Formats: sequence, C-alpha cells, structure tokens
Amino acid sequence: MILIKPSYKILTEIDRPAMLRRIEAAGRTCYKSEAKITEDSATDFVRKIIKSGHESVLEHVSISICFVVDRGVSHELVRHRLASFSQESTRYCDYRGDEVCFIIPPWVNIEEGQWTETVDQWPHELSNIDQVWFFTMLHSECRYNQLRIFGWTPQQARSVLPNSLKTEIVMTANLREWRHILKLRCDKAAHPQMREIMIPLRDELIFRLPEVFVDVHKIEPIN
Repeated sequence: MILIKPSYKILTEIDRPAMLRRIEAAGRTCYKSEAKITEDSATDFVRKIIKSGHESVLEHVSISICFVVDRGVSHELVRHRLASFSQESTRYCDYRGDEVCFIIPPWVNIEEGQWTETVDQWPHELSNIDQVWFFTMLHSECRYNQLRIFGWTPQQARSVLPNSLKTEIVMTANLREWRHILKLRCDKAAHPQMREIMIPLRDELIFRLPEVFVDVHKIEPIN
C-alpha cells in the first residue's frame, strides 16, 4: 500500500506575453481597434477587459493541469462541464500486489510512504482515529488483491476500492473557466481536500499570469 499527498502539475507552458497577445487580438476584434496594438499594450488591455466583465475573450487561451488526487475530488472536478478530462482508469489499470495507492486526507496525520501487510512495518504511532483510516485502506487493498487472485478482473475488483484511491486526471479549461473554478473551489465552503489542491494552484497562477488571475482574491490557507 502506498500513501501520498495530493499534487498537481501545470502541463501547459505559461508563455505570459503570448497568452496576453492572443487575448488582446481576440478582444480588439470586437471593437475593430487592432490599430491600437503595440508591443506592450496587451497587459493593460487584458486588465481593462476583465474589469469591464468582458471575459469571453479569455476563452481563447487554455491551460492543462494534471491533478493527483483521490477519487472523491476527481468526482467533483469532472462536474465542470466546460473542461476536458482524461483520467486514470480503474477498469484497465491493475493495482494487484502492493501497488494500490491512496491519497492522505489533510485531517489524517500520517507521513507519505509504502506499507505491506507485515505488522512490524505499520506506523504504530498513529492516533486511534488515524489508525481507523489507515487500516481501512490496508483492508481494501487486501480485499482487492484477494479478488484478483480469485479471478476477478480489475474492473470487477475495483468495487471494493474507496474514495481515497489515488487517481491522475488531466484537466483542460480556458482561462475564463479556470477563474470560475478557482473562485468556487478555493472558497471556504469548498471541500477541504479540494481547497488543499486548488489554493496552491490559484496562488501559482496569480504569480505566473497576474493580469488574468490577480483579482481571484487570496483566501487564508487551510490549517
């Protein structure tokens, strides 16, 4: 059994000048003001266009991100219908052996690592409540392996795997949709595991593409 923390990776090269120029070119088409385009006009144009609420021009630039999260979080991500998704398949991926990987929730106090069913390798310092989660994951891995040994296929045996199962999902959305996603998923009302992954992503995008994301207001990090 492998336990890891969630993570993400931005797959798209964030070429800030090129992205801003593309947004400006699209936006100025609406006003036939292409003659006003200069070498450094894109920054102010994008800021003004967002402030005016004319965000449709942001849809001409997309960003792809690979998330490593649990199945519960991925079930929420795919509800964003204006995005495209490619996800690790539990039908075709075979986790037999000690290869079942689970995402550690932020409220479970356990380090990342790999454990087998050998008792002396278990993290005995865990609190009682953390042990409940740990042994539930270990038990589900054991049952999955048994079903595979008995002849069930991966798509059959997956029925005993929990929401904490690790999944990798590539998500592509345009900048307008990412603004919406980050506002929604970084809010204090969002699920803690969603905020755990989305707040760092939001802050990185604010740093790397401030003209588009700086007004996606910062929220206090989760504890």
